[in-house]
Amino acid sequence: MLRRIAARYSRGFGAAVIAVAALVTAANAGPARAAEPHPAAQTQHIGGSAATP
Repeated sequence: MLRRIAARYSRGFGAAVIAVAALVTAANAGPARAAEPHPAAQTQHIGGSAATP
């Protein structure tokens, strides 16, 4: 019975270590690069709200 409990805790601990390693790897990967080298042009919002005449 003690072996089953130890095996259960060791599997849980191993899964936690793998999860932390995956999160650290993902955090250090950095942001994705843009497909285009130049940023997209900004668009203007045309139209008014009820508060503006």
